[in-house]
Amino acid sequence: MTAPTAPPAEPSVRAALLGVIDPELGDNIVDLGMLRAVTVHGDGQVDVEVALTIAGCPLRTQLRSDVESRVGSLPGVTSVRVELGEMSRAERSALMDRARLKAQEDRALATDIPPSARVLAVSSGKGGVGKSSVTVNLAVALARRGLTVGILDADIWGFSVPRLLGMQGELKAEAKKIVPLELTVGPGLVKVVSMGFLADEDTAIMWRGLILNRAVQQFLEDVRWGELDYLLIDMPPGTGDVQMGLARMLPRTEVLVVTTPPLAAQKVASRAADMARKGHLRVAGVIENMSSFTCEHGTTYALFGSGGGARLAAEIGVPLIGTVPLHPDMAAAGDAGDPVALGSGPLAEAFDALATTIAEEIAPVVETSGCTARMLEKVELALKPFD
Repeated sequence: MTAPTAPPAEPSVRAALLGVIDPELGDNIVDLGMLRAVTVHGDGQVDVEVALTIAGCPLRTQLRSDVESRVGSLPGVTSVRVELGEMSRAERSALMDRARLKAQEDRALATDIPPSARVLAVSSGKGGVGKSSVTVNLAVALARRGLTVGILDADIWGFSVPRLLGMQGELKAEAKKIVPLELTVGPGLVKVVSMGFLADEDTAIMWRGLILNRAVQQFLEDVRWGELDYLLIDMPPGTGDVQMGLARMLPRTEVLVVTTPPLAAQKVASRAADMARKGHLRVAGVIENMSSFTCEHGTTYALFGSGGGARLAAEIGVPLIGTVPLHPDMAAAGDAGDPVALGSGPLAEAFDALATTIAEEIAPVVETSGCTARMLEKVELALKPFD
């Protein structure tokens, strides 16, 4: 019989909480001074006290969930109790000093992305897991809810978003700003910027890392996004220059990790999560693509194995947002430029469920003017004399 795992030491809990990121300030709650106390009980219960900038902070639910996920994933933890308090004036002042220093160090780009928009980078550790298909169909599913969703195709070498959406055209400029191409989806709108609107689909983009980063930087700085609820960034696979550059250029980015069921894919995808956290980005959750296949007779087959998404989510301490079944309609729809999320059936239902979970639980668009977003604006204004 296996002996029960001992509760973790307090330093291990604090180390895990370095992965809980305030998405408005782009830094972890430990270094921001928001973590007040950690108590580990002999029965495995862990109490965590967190001080919010204001008592009614709209991010309180998200931060509570992230703390519970990160601490709850530690071996030996049986339960997590989170107490949310409010910072004192001195604590808020210290947080502002930290935020100002970080802003000076990082110098995030000045962009046209609204402060209220949630920026979600759809990432994977390797190619071939359907990351771009997930990005496109998730954007469409969010737009079907009446939202305005931007897609930034940051996979400069391997752009595929225009084909997957069935969009053609050239990017135009107005007042020295690039204007995204638009696709109306029911009551919502999808705005797209991609290298695919600037280069022929059969032309190889032979650029090195610094030039790739500059291209992504231009897409961030020089695009007139206008009104946005979400900006989805279709990342290139792996953990390379673009990923490192994005963490510096847009530190409020949150990461969705796409994986497939096999253990090998799970292990590679965990590197994408690790890189995001090393760049002080919040990992919002995991999406498992190509899960099980259900034939026309109703029998389900796990052709690529099962449980990879759940295992990865548990390993890195984040929610499994949902799964997308393996279905031949996905490839056919992508080739035809007709996203499956526009139709009906199991794939459309899966993406609708993903969009609902993200919009209502994982990364809801909330009014944050009284919370850290307002403080961040003050930091940015304070930095202007130094620019």
